[in-house]
Amino acid sequence: MSDDLATRLREQGLRLTPQRQLILRAVEELGHATPDEVLAQVRSQVSSVNPSTVYRTLEVLEELGLVRHTHLSDRAPTYHSTTEHEHVHVVCRRCHAVRSYDADAVAPLVAALGADGFTVDIGHLAVFGECADCSATAAATPPPT
Repeated sequence: MSDDLATRLREQGLRLTPQRQLILRAVEELGHATPDEVLAQVRSQVSSVNPSTVYRTLEVLEELGLVRHTHLSDRAPTYHSTTEHEHVHVVCRRCHAVRSYDADAVAPLVAALGADGFTVDIGHLAVFGECADCSATAAATPPPT
Protein backbone atom coordinates (compact mmCIF):
# COMPACT_ATOMS: atom_id res chain seq x y z
CA MET A 1 0.00 0.00 0.00
CA SER A 2 2.97 2.36 0.45
CA ASP A 3 3.37 2.80 -3.32
CA ASP A 4 -0.33 3.60 -3.68
CA LEU A 5 -0.10 5.98 -0.72
CA ALA A 6 2.97 7.71 -2.15
CA THR A 7 1.38 8.07 -5.59
CA ARG A 8 -1.89 9.47 -4.26
CA LEU A 9 -0.12 11.89 -1.92
CA ARG A 10 2.14 13.17 -4.73
CA GLU A 11 -0.91 13.69 -6.96
CA GLN A 12 -2.30 16.00 -4.27
CA GLY A 13 1.01 17.79 -3.71
CA LEU A 14 1.48 16.13 -0.32
CA ARG A 15 4.52 14.37 1.13
CA LEU A 16 4.84 10.75 2.16
CA THR A 17 5.75 10.95 5.85
CA PRO A 18 6.60 8.14 8.27
CA GLN A 19 3.55 9.12 10.36
CA ARG A 20 1.22 8.72 7.38
CA GLN A 21 2.70 5.33 6.60
CA LEU A 22 2.39 4.19 10.23
CA ILE A 23 -1.21 5.37 10.49
CA LEU A 24 -2.29 3.64 7.28
CA ARG A 25 -0.50 0.45 8.33
CA ALA A 26 -2.25 0.60 11.73
CA VAL A 27 -5.68 0.86 10.07
CA GLU A 28 -4.85 -2.07 7.80
CA GLU A 29 -3.59 -4.21 10.71
CA LEU A 30 -6.46 -3.40 13.07
CA GLY A 31 -9.21 -3.96 10.51
CA HIS A 32 -11.79 -1.65 12.06
CA ALA A 33 -10.43 0.96 14.46
CA THR A 34 -11.31 4.28 16.06
CA PRO A 35 -8.76 7.10 15.92
CA ASP A 36 -7.82 6.34 19.56
CA GLU A 37 -7.15 2.70 18.70
CA VAL A 38 -5.05 3.79 15.71
CA LEU A 39 -3.14 6.18 17.97
CA ALA A 40 -2.41 3.42 20.50
CA GLN A 41 -1.18 1.12 17.72
CA VAL A 42 1.07 3.82 16.26
CA ARG A 43 2.39 4.85 19.67
CA SER A 44 3.46 1.27 20.32
CA GLN A 45 6.03 1.93 17.59
CA VAL A 46 6.62 5.70 17.82
CA SER A 47 5.63 7.38 21.08
CA SER A 48 5.91 10.95 19.74
CA VAL A 49 2.83 10.84 17.46
CA ASN A 50 0.04 13.01 18.85
CA PRO A 51 -3.75 12.61 18.51
CA SER A 52 -4.19 15.58 16.16
CA THR A 53 -1.74 13.99 13.71
CA VAL A 54 -3.81 10.81 13.69
CA TYR A 55 -7.11 12.66 13.15
CA ARG A 56 -5.69 14.88 10.38
CA THR A 57 -4.00 11.94 8.67
CA LEU A 58 -7.16 9.81 8.77
CA GLU A 59 -9.02 12.67 7.07
CA VAL A 60 -6.32 12.92 4.39
CA LEU A 61 -6.29 9.14 3.87
CA GLU A 62 -10.06 9.16 3.49
CA GLU A 63 -9.93 12.03 0.98
CA LEU A 64 -7.37 9.98 -0.97
CA GLY A 65 -9.71 6.97 -0.96
CA LEU A 66 -7.37 4.75 1.05
CA VAL A 67 -9.58 4.42 4.14
CA ARG A 68 -13.28 4.77 4.86
CA HIS A 69 -15.18 5.41 8.03
CA THR A 70 -18.49 4.36 9.46
CA HIS A 71 -20.26 4.97 12.75
CA LEU A 72 -20.52 1.73 14.69
CA SER A 73 -21.50 3.40 17.96
CA ASP A 74 -22.19 6.81 19.38
CA ARG A 75 -18.44 7.18 19.85
CA ALA A 76 -15.83 8.21 17.32
CA PRO A 77 -16.03 6.92 13.77
CA THR A 78 -14.41 3.60 12.95
CA TYR A 79 -11.97 3.44 10.04
CA HIS A 80 -11.08 0.56 7.77
CA SER A 81 -8.90 0.12 4.71
CA THR A 82 -10.41 0.30 1.24
CA THR A 83 -8.28 -2.69 0.25
CA GLU A 84 -10.86 -4.85 2.01
CA HIS A 85 -13.85 -5.98 -0.02
CA GLU A 86 -16.84 -3.66 0.14
CA HIS A 87 -18.98 -4.70 3.08
CA VAL A 88 -21.85 -3.79 5.38
CA HIS A 89 -21.33 -3.55 9.13
CA VAL A 90 -23.76 -5.24 11.50
CA VAL A 91 -23.56 -4.18 15.17
CA CYS A 92 -25.15 -5.89 18.17
CA ARG A 93 -26.60 -3.33 20.56
CA ARG A 94 -26.14 -5.69 23.55
CA CYS A 95 -22.61 -7.08 23.25
CA HIS A 96 -21.34 -4.51 20.70
CA ALA A 97 -19.93 -7.23 18.44
CA VAL A 98 -19.32 -6.06 14.88
CA ARG A 99 -19.60 -8.39 11.89
CA SER A 100 -18.98 -7.62 8.26
CA TYR A 101 -21.26 -8.93 5.53
CA ASP A 102 -20.67 -8.90 1.81
CA ALA A 103 -22.41 -6.06 0.00
CA ASP A 104 -24.59 -8.66 -1.76
CA ALA A 105 -26.48 -9.05 1.53
CA VAL A 106 -28.13 -5.69 0.95
CA ALA A 107 -28.32 -5.86 -2.86
CA PRO A 108 -32.16 -5.72 -2.95
CA LEU A 109 -32.15 -2.57 -0.79
CA VAL A 110 -29.42 -0.97 -2.91
CA ALA A 111 -31.33 -1.84 -6.10
CA ALA A 112 -34.60 -0.45 -4.75
CA LEU A 113 -32.97 2.79 -3.68
CA GLY A 114 -31.03 2.97 -6.95
CA ALA A 115 -34.29 2.66 -8.90
CA ASP A 116 -35.37 5.80 -7.04
CA GLY A 117 -32.16 7.59 -8.06
CA PHE A 118 -30.33 7.17 -4.74
CA THR A 119 -26.73 5.90 -4.65
CA VAL A 120 -25.89 3.97 -1.49
CA ASP A 121 -22.47 4.26 0.16
CA ILE A 122 -22.19 0.61 1.23
CA GLY A 123 -18.94 1.06 3.17
CA HIS A 124 -20.58 3.63 5.40
CA LEU A 125 -23.63 1.47 6.09
CA ALA A 126 -24.09 0.08 9.60
CA VAL A 127 -27.12 -1.95 10.66
CA PHE A 128 -27.88 -2.19 14.37
CA GLY A 129 -29.79 -4.97 16.07
CA GLU A 130 -29.21 -8.03 18.23
CA CYS A 131 -26.91 -10.92 17.41
CA ALA A 132 -28.02 -14.55 17.63
CA ASP A 133 -26.05 -15.18 20.86
CA CYS A 134 -27.61 -12.23 22.66
CA SER A 135 -31.08 -13.14 21.38
CA ALA A 136 -30.65 -16.70 22.67
CA THR A 137 -29.40 -15.47 26.04
CA ALA A 138 -32.32 -13.04 26.35
CA ALA A 139 -34.82 -15.77 25.45
CA ALA A 140 -33.33 -18.16 28.01
CA THR A 141 -33.30 -15.58 30.82
CA PRO A 142 -36.55 -15.47 32.81
CA PRO A 143 -38.08 -12.02 33.25
CA PRO A 144 -37.40 -10.31 36.58
CA THR A 145 -40.05 -10.82 39.24
